[in-house]
Amino acid sequence: MVKLNRIYTRTGDDGTTGLVDGSRVAKDDARMAAIGEVDEANSAIGAAVVALRAGGVELAWLALLLERIQNDLFDLGADLATPGEDFEPSEMTLRIVAAQVDRLEAEIDRMNGELSPLTSFILPGGTAAAAALHIARATVRRAERAGVAAARAVSLNPLALGYLNRLSDYLFVAARAVNQNAGGDVLWKPGATR
Repeated sequence: MVKLNRIYTRTGDDGTTGLVDGSRVAKDDARMAAIGEVDEANSAIGAAVVALRAGGVELAWLALLLERIQNDLFDLGADLATPGEDFEPSEMTLRIVAAQVDRLEAEIDRMNGELSPLTSFILPGGTAAAAALHIARATVRRAERAGVAAARAVSLNPLALGYLNRLSDYLFVAARAVNQNAGGDVLWKPGATR
């Protein structure tokens, strides 16, 4: 269990930060960049949850699912912060597991099954809640890119990277689902502004 009595420790004043195993790395290390991007993605999802809750009871189901995903992202951050090549979870080691990725895929398939097929690329917008989901999607894509970059330098759990890849797809489909109930997607019109 995490217990935080003090928010500041001063241990990072030298530009380093601690990993789960107690080792220290530079705050601009590729692993730390990926962890920071995941944190930002989690915050963007939090903003989407607020927008969904403001959208009324009909969107509460999605807000609940996103809160579960926010928990997963804390697990994912801990996974990225745990050095090593053994990606099996244990009592003391949080790792993203296949069941978490599978759950995202099942939700994507369920939501997508209720949507009209895409006939065009869509613009990120529509309702405030859908726009917030698109911002979260783009932020997750950036976190995924940072994770891929970090994986070139250190061993990272492939399922953590797979989770981020699925999550951006999930958020895309979720934004479409929200917009479907509010007039549909905002379609891209190629060359319309020439």
